[in-house]
Amino acid sequence: MMSSSFSSCRFADYFVVCGLDTDTGLEPDELSGENFEQSPLRRTFKSKVLAHYPENVEWSPFDQDAVGMLCMPKGLSFRTQADPREPQFHSFIITREDGSRSYGFALTFYEEVTSKQICSAMQTLYHMHNAEQYDILHMPSAGPPASLQRFNSYDITRDTLYVSKCICLLAPMAFQQACRKVLEQLHQAITSSQPPPLPLESYIFNVLYEVPLPPAGRSLKFSGVYSPVVCQRPSTSELPLFDFPLSDVFQLLGVENVLQLFTCALLEFQILLYSQHYQRLMTVAESITALMFPFQWQHVYVPILPASLQHFLDAPVPYLMGLHSNGQDDRSKLELPQEANLCFVDIDNHFIELPEDLPQFPSKLEFVQEISEALLAFGIPPEGSSCCGDGVPKLTGFRSCDEVSDRRNGNLAGSPFNSFRLKDNETIARLQALVKRTGIKPNCLLLPTIAPGPYQKVQCEEDELQTHLLNVRLREIFANRFTQMFADYEVFVIQSNQDKDSWFSNRDQMQNFDKASFLSDQPEPYLPFLSRFLETQTFASFIDSKILCHDDEDKEHTLQVFDTRVDKVRMLNVRTPTLRTSMYQKCTNIDESEKAIEMRVSKIDHTALHPHLLDMKIGQGRYEPGFFPRLQSDVLSSGPTGNKWAKRSTAAHWRLRDKQRQHVEQLYLDNEQKHIQEARSLGASIRQPNLSNLSPSVIAQTNWKFVEGLLKECRNKTKRMLVEKMGREAVELGHGEGSITGVEENTLIASLCDLLERIWSHGLQVKQVNCYMLLIRCDLHTSRHIQNIGEIKTDVGKARAWVRLSMEKKLLSRHLKQLLSDEELTKKLYKRYAFLRCDDEKEQFLYHLLSFNAVDYFCFTSVFTTVLIPYHVVVIPSKKLGGSMFTANPWICISGELSETVVLQVPKNSLEITFECQNLGKLTTVQVGHDNSGLYAKWLVECVMVRNEVTGHTYKFPCGRWLGKGVDDGSLERILVGELVTPTSENEERLCRTPPMQQSPSMIRRLVTISPSSKPKLNTGQIQEAVGEAINGIVKHFHKPEKERSSLSLLLCGEYGLVWALEQVFLHGFRTPRLFKNVFIWDFLERAQAHFESPEQRELEQDENWHTRAHDFCRFMRAVNSTPRNIGKDGKFQMLVCLGARDHLLHHWIALLSECPITVQMYEDTAMIKDRVLVNSLIRVLQTLQDFNITLEASLTKGIGI
Repeated sequence: MMSSSFSSCRFADYFVVCGLDTDTGLEPDELSGENFEQSPLRRTFKSKVLAHYPENVEWSPFDQDAVGMLCMPKGLSFRTQADPREPQFHSFIITREDGSRSYGFALTFYEEVTSKQICSAMQTLYHMHNAEQYDILHMPSAGPPASLQRFNSYDITRDTLYVSKCICLLAPMAFQQACRKVLEQLHQAITSSQPPPLPLESYIFNVLYEVPLPPAGRSLKFSGVYSPVVCQRPSTSELPLFDFPLSDVFQLLGVENVLQLFTCALLEFQILLYSQHYQRLMTVAESITALMFPFQWQHVYVPILPASLQHFLDAPVPYLMGLHSNGQDDRSKLELPQEANLCFVDIDNHFIELPEDLPQFPSKLEFVQEISEALLAFGIPPEGSSCCGDGVPKLTGFRSCDEVSDRRNGNLAGSPFNSFRLKDNETIARLQALVKRTGIKPNCLLLPTIAPGPYQKVQCEEDELQTHLLNVRLREIFANRFTQMFADYEVFVIQSNQDKDSWFSNRDQMQNFDKASFLSDQPEPYLPFLSRFLETQTFASFIDSKILCHDDEDKEHTLQVFDTRVDKVRMLNVRTPTLRTSMYQKCTNIDESEKAIEMRVSKIDHTALHPHLLDMKIGQGRYEPGFFPRLQSDVLSSGPTGNKWAKRSTAAHWRLRDKQRQHVEQLYLDNEQKHIQEARSLGASIRQPNLSNLSPSVIAQTNWKFVEGLLKECRNKTKRMLVEKMGREAVELGHGEGSITGVEENTLIASLCDLLERIWSHGLQVKQVNCYMLLIRCDLHTSRHIQNIGEIKTDVGKARAWVRLSMEKKLLSRHLKQLLSDEELTKKLYKRYAFLRCDDEKEQFLYHLLSFNAVDYFCFTSVFTTVLIPYHVVVIPSKKLGGSMFTANPWICISGELSETVVLQVPKNSLEITFECQNLGKLTTVQVGHDNSGLYAKWLVECVMVRNEVTGHTYKFPCGRWLGKGVDDGSLERILVGELVTPTSENEERLCRTPPMQQSPSMIRRLVTISPSSKPKLNTGQIQEAVGEAINGIVKHFHKPEKERSSLSLLLCGEYGLVWALEQVFLHGFRTPRLFKNVFIWDFLERAQAHFESPEQRELEQDENWHTRAHDFCRFMRAVNSTPRNIGKDGKFQMLVCLGARDHLLHHWIALLSECPITVQMYEDTAMIKDRVLVNSLIRVLQTLQDFNITLEASLTKGIGI
C-alpha cells in the first residue's frame, strides 16, 4: 500500500494514443447511430486504442473500452485537403462504480493516410454512394437535386485523405490547462519543420514518471517541449481544485441561464447539455457541479455521452449528461423522454428549456447583480456572448504591472474605464453602457490587482492568471450564498446515538435533518426552493457526511471548508436562529482567495525534473514531420526504478508522509469515507453507465437496476409521505417524528408526480406519447374536470392535476390499476424491459399507491384555488318533528378556508340545491336559516350535507336544534361547524384513518332545563381541564407554520372548543328556575349589563379599570343585541365569546362578572364563577391569548360593526 500511495501521486497516470488501426481497416461504427445515406467522409468508423503507457497501474486500472470511447466519442473521421483540419481539444471524465474518478484530456488532430488499402476502400465507398445517389435522383418521387450530397467528394487520384488521431493524458486530478499545454506542445513538435530538442518519449516519460502532483497550497513548474508548464493547487482551507474556465460558461449561456441551470442541478432534475463541441459539454458540466459547493451531484454524471450510449437517455433517474450535436439537427428532431422533468441546454445557441414548476433561487435578483459585477470587472457581459472559444478565454485584463503601480500611487483615475489604454475602445464603450443599464456605478467596479510583495512577476501566462482569478471570484460568490442560507444548519442536524454500522443498516428509516423546524426559520420567499432542495439526495448525502464525521480530522475536505466558513459567518454576524430575514449579504472573502492564487503563481514552490535523454536504442525516436511517431514501449512501460534518474527524482519528491496524506485526502477513501460513500449511494439505483461492456445482457442488467431503483424510490416516498401526514399516530407506531408543513406537503406531492412521470415514461416505444391522453382512458369523469381548468395550459400540467385530484379522491391506485390491466395497450406502448411491464414490481407499485388511501389529502383543492367547483347541498330535517309542515323559505351560506358563498335560497320542497362557485377550499362553517314566513315557521334541522362534486369530499354539519321564534333559544339562523365524512361504501378500498374535524356542539350541551338529569354535569376539575385544553389548542394553532394551520373557527366554536368550555363555566352552579322554561346564559349576561348601566352603578366610586371593563362589556353586549341577524341567545353568546377572544377581553369580563351582584342572585354558593381561587386560575389561563392575533371568519362576525 505504501508503494501504491507513493506512485499514485504522479501528475499523470497514462499516456494514450487512439486512431485508425490499419491492420483491421475501416469498420463502420454501428453503435454511433450515423445515417449511412451521408457521404463516406461524413460517416464515422471505429477507432481503437493504438497504444497506452504504462500498461497498467494498480491504483487506477486502465479501462480500454471507456478510454477509447471517450477519447473519440464519434469514432474516426476523415477529411481531405479541402476540409478544415484544426486540432480539437476536449476533456472527459471516467467515473468508476465506487464513485472514484479519473480525468482525461484529449487532443484530436489529422494525419495523412499513407495506407493504399484505406484510400482504395474510401474510393470504393464513394463509388457505391454515388451509385445510390444516382438511383435516388432518377426516382419519380425524388426531391430537388439540391437536397443530395455532392458527388465525387473524394478522388484518390487528386485528393489527399486525412484521418483523425488522438493523443490523451489520463490524470487523477483535473489540471486542465496544464494538460492542454502538454498535449498542444507535443502536437506542435510533430507539425514543426524542425525536430524537438529531445525525442517525444523523453517528454512523455517525464510527465508520466517524474512530474509529481503539487501538494495542497503549492505550485509546480515542469517542462513542456517548448515552454514551461505551471499548475497550482488550492490549500486545504480553500475551495477545492477547479481548473475549467467559468468565463466560457457565462459567455455561452449568460448569467440568467446559468442560474436556472444551477437551480435545476440542485433540485436534481434531469439535465441534458447539447453542443457540437465536446469541450463545451465538459466545461459546462464541471462548472455547474463545482458551483454546487459544498454539495455534490449524487446521480448519473456523463458530461460526454458516447453515441453508442444514447439509449441511456431513457434512464428514469436524475442525470447530468452531454449529448454531441452534429450542428445540423435541431431540437425538434431529438426524441427525448420525460420532457416535463428535463432541463435541455443548447449551449451553442444560448438557449435553455426549463422543466415545469421550477422555483426561483433565493434572492435571485441580488445574486444576479453580484455575479454580473464580477463578470463586468473582467470584461464579460452578463447576458453572455455567442462568440466564445473553447479554449482559455482571452479575458480583458485592464491592467499591466505599471498601471497597477500607477494606480496605487494615485497617477491613474480610479475607474478602470478611464485608463488611457482603453480610450476610444468600442467594446469598453458597450460595456460601459451595459453597466449603466444594470444600475451599477462604473467607479464601484474593482479590477483584479496583484497583491503587493516581492514576487510581482507572474510565472504563468496573464490569461491563465485571469482565468484563475475570475474562477475563484465567482465560486466564492456562489459558496457565500450557501454559507449564508445554511449558516445555522448544524442546529437542525439529528445526530444518531447508534454506532455507524447500525446507523448505516437503518439509514432508510431514519430522519437526519429537522426539515420542518429549519423551514419555519427561513424567510417566506426562500421556502419554495428550500422545501424541495431539502428533499434531494444531494442534501441528504451532505447531512450524512456531517453525521458520520464528528471530529474535524474525520471530515471530508468540502465539509471541513464549509464548516470553517459557517463558523466565520457566525462569528462576524451574531445571528439569531429564529430571526427570519432575507437580507442579502455579499461575499467578503474574495480578496483573500485571490491573493492566495497570486502568491502561488508569483513564486513557484517546486520545479520538477527536466526531460532528459532516455536509454533508447539507435534508430529509435525517429522524427517524421506531420506524423505522430510509434512510441517505444520498452522505455515508457515503467518508471525510473534502477538508474541514476531515480536518485535524482528522489530528491525532487516531497516527504513520503506528506504525499501519503495528500493521497488519502484527494484520491482514496479511508474507512470513514467508505461509510459516507455507501450512504451516498442509498436511493441511487445506478451511478454510471458501464462503458466497458455494451452486450445485451449488460444493458438488460442496467435496465433491471433502473426498475429496482424506481420501486425502492416509490416505497420510500410513499412511506415518507404517510409518516409525515399521519403525524402523532405514526409516532405512536414507531415511525419517527411526524411534522409536515403546507409547503413541504406540496413539495412531496410534486416529487411524487415527478416519480410517476419517470415510471410511466420508462421504456416507452415512442417518446412523444402523451401521458395525459393515457390517463383520460381510465377516468373520464376526473379528466373532464381537469379539461375545464383554463389555467392549465400543457398536457404535463393536466397530468399532474389529474394525479393530485385522484389522490384527493383516494382513487389513484384504482385508476392506474384499471389502465395497466390492458395488456394489449401496455405491450403496444412499452418495451419489454419497461417498469410497467414487470408484473411483480407493477403490483408492488400499485400497492404502495393504495396506501395513500389511509390519509386525507387536499393536494388538488389547496393548489387550484381559482377554479370553478360545483357543490351539492342537502338540508336534512329531523325525522320525528317536522319537515312536512314547515312553511318558511330556507336559505344557506357556506364558508371555506379560501372564501364563502353568497346567501343561497334552498327550495323548501326538496331542501336540495346544486350550485357552482370559485373553489372554497376545505369547508369550515355553514350558516343556515329561514325567513320566518308562513303559518308554521319552526324547523328542526338534523344536519346539513355539502359535497364537492369534483373531489368527492362530503362534509357533514350537525345541528340538532330548532330554528324558529318561540322555540329553543328563538334563533332563526345558526352557524354550524362541519366535519369531513369518512367514506363507508363497500366500493372504497381503504377507509380514511385521519381524525375527523371538529363539529358543532349538539343540543344537549346548549340547553339549561329544569330537569337536572337532562344534561351531563361536569365538576370544577373537569371544567378547568376543558378550558385548559381549549386554550392549549389555540396556542398550538399559532405555534404552527402559517400554511399548516387549520381553521380557527373549529377551535373556537367546534366540539370542546373555547365557546363550549366557557359555557360549562357559566352553567356550573346555575340556579334552577321554578317554572318549566329554558334559561340561557345570555339572560344572565343581559341582567349583568343592565346592572352595570344602571344610574346607581355609575354614581359609585370605582377605579378607572373597572369602569373601562364595564364600558367595554356593555358596548359589546349592545353591539351583539343590535345585530340584524336572528341568531338566538346561544348564537349571541357564541358571538360575544369570539369577539372577546379577538380583542383579548375575556379575562377582564370574567373578573367583572365574578364580582357582579347579579351573580350572587343567579348562582349557587358552590358555583365556579363565585370561587375566587378558581376564577383567578381561569383569568390566568385566558390571559395567554393576549400573545396572539386572533382573526375571525366573516361568518362569525357578520352584522357586527364593532
